[in-house]
Amino acid sequence: MAAADGITHTVATPHANDEYSYDRERHAATLAELQRRVGRSPVLSLGCDFHFSIENIQDAILHPARYTIGSSSYLLVEFSDFALSPFLAEALTRLQSVGLMLVVTHPERNLLLQRDPAHILRLIEQGCVIQVTASSFTGRFGESARRTARWLLERDAVHVLASDAHDLKNRPPVLSTGREAVEELRGAEIAEALVGENPRAILEGRPLPFYPEPTA
Repeated sequence: MAAADGITHTVATPHANDEYSYDRERHAATLAELQRRVGRSPVLSLGCDFHFSIENIQDAILHPARYTIGSSSYLLVEFSDFALSPFLAEALTRLQSVGLMLVVTHPERNLLLQRDPAHILRLIEQGCVIQVTASSFTGRFGESARRTARWLLERDAVHVLASDAHDLKNRPPVLSTGREAVEELRGAEIAEALVGENPRAILEGRPLPFYPEPTA
């Protein structure tokens, strides 16, 4: 389904949280077997949906490469829907101090950030990359997520679109509909940056070519 939608590279992001332990070597072996079955396309890389907990942060500081996307320094982080730590900025700085580049996943779906989307702009000011779920633009995650995604896009505060796929029906591996929505709102050049140029830079461990200063 991903290949049929035009996706050429997929990053698998198993969770690291209280429910799921993260075993990089085991996941890498599983992914290698999956790649063997899939064939050459899409190419598969390993990452992590990194829950922003004290235990995870401490471990990532000691072992920066354990959770990153492929061999890059980019780390996909997910904040809690229930509380944002007053030490959030300090924790981000500590992770950045060991060379990690932080990609904040689906902030438009975070209930706390929906109430204060300007906080997402402050994350960008601190050097974070903002990744929005493509289907948030189509309303799959509700009106609040759609409205927040559009608010961010209008302010140049979206850097990556992701499928955040979980299955073939409710959370399918599809980017095209979200890309079309972005293209309609901001044009083809920005849409290509969010699904092509920036994700490619992340996979290759390079700075993002599209990282404008957000507008208030």
